Parts: sequence; C-alpha cells; structure tokens
Amino acid sequence: MSETAIRDDRAAGRLEAYAGDEVVGHIEYFVLESPARALVPVHTIVEPAHEGKGIAGSLARELYAMSAREGVPVAPLCPYVVKWAARHPDEAPAADPELLSAAKAWLVAHPGRF
Repeated sequence: MSETAIRDDRAAGRLEAYAGDEVVGHIEYFVLESPARALVPVHTIVEPAHEGKGIAGSLARELYAMSAREGVPVAPLCPYVVKWAARHPDEAPAADPELLSAAKAWLVAHPGRF
C-alpha cells in the first residue's frame, strides 16, 4: 500500500487516503471542544474496489498518530476504529468515558452532520 497517501482535511472533517489523485477511503471525524478537546471518528469508508488492502487500518493508525502529535485524545464512535483500537492498544490509548459520552451528546445535538 506504499502508493497510498493520507491527508487530513480538517476543515471538512475527513482524513483521506489517496491512490494517485483518487480518494480511495476516508474517516469522517469532528473535533470535540468540551469538556476537553478530542478527535472523534464517526465513520470509516473504503471504496469497494480498494477493500482488503489495509486502507482502513492505515487511516485509523494515522488518526491516532495525529492525536499523539497534537496531544489530543481520540474518542472513537466509529465501530471500525473502536475495533482497530482494541487490537492495537500500544498505538491507541483507551478512550476516556467522559469524552465518549460528550461525543455522543454532540452527535445528538448536530443531527444532520454525519
């Protein structure tokens, strides 16, 4: 998968995987601001023609790497990211239950966002 590049489009809330100029997968996320700042992945999507190539895992790994670089925790609501984090505890610190609750409440308060 060395030809795949990952780029963060923070304004759009998308971490995108590219093969050349084509977006082949992405994680939709938002930045929670209260009670503390956190990255909240909501959906992971890989285009059908690119499934099984490790793209979703690479996106999840980069999300946690961004989190570490920025000093901001991840509060995963995306089922794929939750499973990935459970399989990679060395790269994905456990989510704070208070942040998870706040992230769920944010989604309820913003029904059309995702």
